[in-house]
Amino acid sequence: MHPERSGGTEAPVAAGGPGRTSLRVVLAEDSVLLREGLVGLLTRFGHRTVAAVGDADELEAAVAEHRPDIVVTDVRMPPDHTDEGLRAAVRLRGIRPDLPVLVLSQYVQRSYAAELLDSGDGTAVGYLLKDRVGQVEEFLEAVARVAAGGTVVDPEVVRRLISRRRDPLERLTAREGEVLALIAEGHSNAEVSRRLTVSEAAVGKHIGNIFMKLDLPPAQESHRRVLAVLAYLRG
Repeated sequence: MHPERSGGTEAPVAAGGPGRTSLRVVLAEDSVLLREGLVGLLTRFGHRTVAAVGDADELEAAVAEHRPDIVVTDVRMPPDHTDEGLRAAVRLRGIRPDLPVLVLSQYVQRSYAAELLDSGDGTAVGYLLKDRVGQVEEFLEAVARVAAGGTVVDPEVVRRLISRRRDPLERLTAREGEVLALIAEGHSNAEVSRRLTVSEAAVGKHIGNIFMKLDLPPAQESHRRVLAVLAYLRG
């Protein structure tokens, strides 16, 4: 892991053949072996890994410091090894919607995948299963396409995102799911706000989105909360 630092604006140079451009990459992968392998692969084809990190906090700090041409990140990161990398990618796109982000995963995390692909204006973003990394040319083309503002989505991810429409609960973002879970536990908006460290106004907005996505008709607030909880328990 030997990230390079850039001290100024540099003109892109050809990388790995005609039509390729040298990219400054921030890489996030908690497996040291895979991280080093990806750094070597990117270097071999003319790209520069300006930071190679192993957790989501380091990823966000590296992006703030280096302002890379593209972020390549795993989904699972310490400490919980669930979806910290994908959550970080969504946050980074919230701060900088035009930041090119390519997410690599061993599985499809549908709610955050959908939120990631909806971020910004839906451009300069990709979600690939890790099997694609073994197909070197396909992986490198995905990196180049996302960095250039394109969108790359693994066919299996597309299939899963389409199938999610069958269950109304799966229309919810991960955050909306967290809000609904807390409502199901009987917490008020104020308590949900405290537990998630967000404003009550944000909680109210999430609840409104939940009602809309669950196709709950306009009615008294308490009645719709009960219906939303019932939908959650049935799910």
